[in-house]
Amino acid sequence: MSLPGRIVAQGGRARAFAILPLVSYRVLFVTAEYAPLAKTGGLADVSTALSRFLHGRGDDVRVFLPFYRRIAEQSLALAPVEFLQNLELRLGPHLYRYRILTGAAPGSELKLYFVDCPALFDRPGVYSADDDEHRRFLALTRAALESAQRMGFAPHVLHCNDWHTAFGPLWLKTSYAWDRLFAATRSVLTIHNIGYQGVFGAEHADELGLGDAAWLLHQDQLKAGRINSMLHGVLYADLVSTVSPTYAREICTPEYGLGLDPFLRSRGDRLVGILNGVDYDEWDPARDRYLPIHFSRDDLTGKAALKRAFAERLGLRTGPGTMLLGLVSRLVTQKGIELLPAVLPAILGRRDCALVALGSGERQYEEFLAALERSFPGRVVYHRGYSEELAHWIEAASDAFLMPSLYEPCGLNQMYSLRYGTVPIVRRTGGLADSVSLYSPAHGAGTGIVFENYDAAALRWAVESALELYGQPQHWRQLMANAMAEDFSWQRQGALYIDAYRRLVGPD
Repeated sequence: MSLPGRIVAQGGRARAFAILPLVSYRVLFVTAEYAPLAKTGGLADVSTALSRFLHGRGDDVRVFLPFYRRIAEQSLALAPVEFLQNLELRLGPHLYRYRILTGAAPGSELKLYFVDCPALFDRPGVYSADDDEHRRFLALTRAALESAQRMGFAPHVLHCNDWHTAFGPLWLKTSYAWDRLFAATRSVLTIHNIGYQGVFGAEHADELGLGDAAWLLHQDQLKAGRINSMLHGVLYADLVSTVSPTYAREICTPEYGLGLDPFLRSRGDRLVGILNGVDYDEWDPARDRYLPIHFSRDDLTGKAALKRAFAERLGLRTGPGTMLLGLVSRLVTQKGIELLPAVLPAILGRRDCALVALGSGERQYEEFLAALERSFPGRVVYHRGYSEELAHWIEAASDAFLMPSLYEPCGLNQMYSLRYGTVPIVRRTGGLADSVSLYSPAHGAGTGIVFENYDAAALRWAVESALELYGQPQHWRQLMANAMAEDFSWQRQGALYIDAYRRLVGPD
């Protein structure tokens, strides 16, 4: 059976496939994060939205994730799965006991399955720097597979996400190959960010339980004393997907592949790029539950009112001609934050603009934004940490949104910005290249400001260009209208996953 070729961008978005007859699939979906229960980044948002899309179209999708302490502390209506209690799982010399709890995902009828193993998951955060970090997610993946066995659930697709679950495809071909339940199961590994690969010491190889199949581990890396989780997913998944067409091409190069590029190139047409979608139930200015005032492409008066209310709430001194820049980001080099010190102080010092920033990360970047706030009182507001409410306000009330990323597998904030008429200022990389196109004043086409080079001069040009267009209301209104007309819904993007499933496992 032919597999999907690499999905390419056309006109700034992925090509849509023909509408196919509705066929239901059984999907075992394993993830380390799920919004809003356990979230550190886009993995959680995509796991939530994609699984809900699959459930909504009638697929039998069973989502397995860890029962972290932070989930246990939330008021969820969970029940034990009666025949999945007091279970044992051995990883090398380590024996763990776990049980499975289940309950509906917040705001959905989709059932989630939680792996309750206190020895591994009863910890302060989602991730840790503990010596057994790799073992936590080996246990998650094994528990999901063994729970499926006990349920008699024969998935068409085992859908693994990032390094945490990347040994699933290899186990399916080895440790669980004896079970006819999985005879027709095909595996998908989705790479959300290749920058995190789950490398651990070769002395832990016995914890994988591969027995006579241990030779399938990458022997050169093993001799070098390490085991790379992501690498083995790339080697053994029936299909490797990533979260944008451009990122699929980029990670096949030494610059972006971070050592995995030759292995990704070797997968040929078994590597696909599918742009993430947006959950417009959560991100829509016409009904955003965090906002007291709503607006739409046809009536933008609410956006101006929100901007005034936001400025008053934060103590910003802005006038009718002040362009408000928004920034919601992890404060790490990947996000291009290192470019800001050479650009923002000078622009804030001589142009009529203001900045609201939300995020945390590397100390040097947190200190820069805090110092910027002190240097420009009433013009800059920085909130360290994360607030879902504030993130929605920034998207809705800002005029433009900064995403000068060094690399960006997909990115979601630029797509949120488009829907809210908040012009994205982005670098042409990864999903940013696939979702935002440069505005042309001559033709009135384009949805944002896009720059090429990763340097301060290019970012300065982009922000200055936005300011120039903001001073020309006719162009700015056209730019906003173009942006808000874009459609990156999961109904659109999720169909590409269904097409990939269909080509991988057949119509049924």
